[in-house]
Amino acid sequence: MINESPIGNWQSAMDSAPALLLFDIDGTLVLTGRAGVRAMVATFEALWGVPDAFEGVSMGGRTDSWLVSNALTRWGLADSPDNHARFRDGYLPRLADEIRQPGTGQKGVMPGVRELLDAAGARPHLHLALLTGNYREAAEIKLRYFDLWHYFAFGAYSDDAADRNHLVPIARERALAHGIPDAARARVVVIGDTPHDVVCAAAGGAWSIGVATGGHSCEELAAAGADIAIEDLSDTAHVLSLLGGPTLQQGSGREGGPVL
Repeated sequence: MINESPIGNWQSAMDSAPALLLFDIDGTLVLTGRAGVRAMVATFEALWGVPDAFEGVSMGGRTDSWLVSNALTRWGLADSPDNHARFRDGYLPRLADEIRQPGTGQKGVMPGVRELLDAAGARPHLHLALLTGNYREAAEIKLRYFDLWHYFAFGAYSDDAADRNHLVPIARERALAHGIPDAARARVVVIGDTPHDVVCAAAGGAWSIGVATGGHSCEELAAAGADIAIEDLSDTAHVLSLLGGPTLQQGSGREGGPVL
């Protein structure tokens, strides 16, 4: 499904237009068998004695920092840097243990992910990075477990901003520090599985590819504003062809586009 965009439809044939590809993790690259949820619940209970502290909260697409702030406020605790640091320090070792457990849901690398990362990483005009709601160390724990960490030299994480909508500009600036050319920094594509991924892309002047592998349908992702919504990443050639669209430029019609 290709959603109409104010910039125009994406080209169907792959070209060599530079791009910075920002991948979400949970539900897009991998499923962890709910290791993160279990580790977060156990950590909150160990620190503050509240069982099921995140019950009823839709966690998909949220940053770890946002979730902790929400839970602290909900249970009458101080939403303070000290409490955030205590939670993070307790959560990371639990996550490292939980990721090795069988899990309570689906677990594994999503269809086509490894093939896509290999193919995109071999193309010098495409640059891979992360845009995720995970803490940086949590992202590393998850992706090292599935042998995907080495694909990504940098990213934007929950440590950088609790509001996911602030992460695209951070990723773009971090790309500059990593020597990514301006042409790729001007043409950013967020690839994720939730409406929050789609919205954060628009907020940062980026394209978005919504992938219906994490609980949201193509129709839901398109309704949220995804430029493209696809079932999964299993067809490597097709996904690469979708990246052959026009360069995002200042004044192109996308509100909030970058000025480099």
